[in-house]
Amino acid sequence: MTKKPKKLDKSTAYDVRPEQSVDLLKALHILTADGKMNQDSRRKLKQVYHLFNFIEPLLDDVLSKKDSLSVVDHGAGKSYLGFILYDLFFKPHQLQPSQAMIYGIETRAELVERSKVLAEQAGFGAMDFLHLSVADSITSTALPSQIDVVTALHACDTATDDAIEFALAKNAQHIVLVPCCQAQVAATLRAHKSSTKHNTLAQIWRHPMHTREFGSQVTNVLRCLQLEAHGYHVTVTELVGWEHAMKNELIIATRKKNHDAQSSAHLNELLNTLGLNELKNRFFTPKVA
Repeated sequence: MTKKPKKLDKSTAYDVRPEQSVDLLKALHILTADGKMNQDSRRKLKQVYHLFNFIEPLLDDVLSKKDSLSVVDHGAGKSYLGFILYDLFFKPHQLQPSQAMIYGIETRAELVERSKVLAEQAGFGAMDFLHLSVADSITSTALPSQIDVVTALHACDTATDDAIEFALAKNAQHIVLVPCCQAQVAATLRAHKSSTKHNTLAQIWRHPMHTREFGSQVTNVLRCLQLEAHGYHVTVTELVGWEHAMKNELIIATRKKNHDAQSSAHLNELLNTLGLNELKNRFFTPKVA
């Protein structure tokens, strides 16, 4: 009598990379103590792995040009991204603290301390975690004056813009952003709605839902123009499928030149056209002598 094959236990049907430390995933609570995973953890791991596929070539690019590497992850949270970058890239390349570092920047002190403990337990010596705001991180002596790669995964609202400001201040070679909950531009459009009601273009954001959605779209367009104005080549793509995350726009910027005057002009014209001139300090362009 032929035995029926056992049904696959969906709680363990996940795609953990063969080189990935299972103990690390357990410590990050992506896997349970018995090695299982729930739907939320599976979604989270898929997102981080997918993001790693985009970041790995950027890290390789830096190391192809010099023998050191610095990565800053803004709004690090529980530092899933930082730990997996270390496990899948820093460890195989045998990168030491003297030549490479991953810095996690986070405003919640308890998460910073938790990450420090986990890094020490895992023996990840080339990791550091700082309890800082983005503004403070720009001037903090705990960070190098130049950073190679800056990431911000699901940095909410203006936190993404703060990460861009940090990256520009640190002359980052690569910037990787997954924006989330873009509200500032929508709020500004809403505040000036009465003064623009006779403007045909303003009909695009006349209804509250359209204000929110259009504001979110415009926010990322402005960010891309800002990065291009500062000399970056920008690629916009999807991080994962819509079934896994609603906020999944991925912006990757690589520095190619000093600045781009045309992108600066487009950015300023767009701010003026949409009545967003008060946000020029947020979406600032390069100062040209």
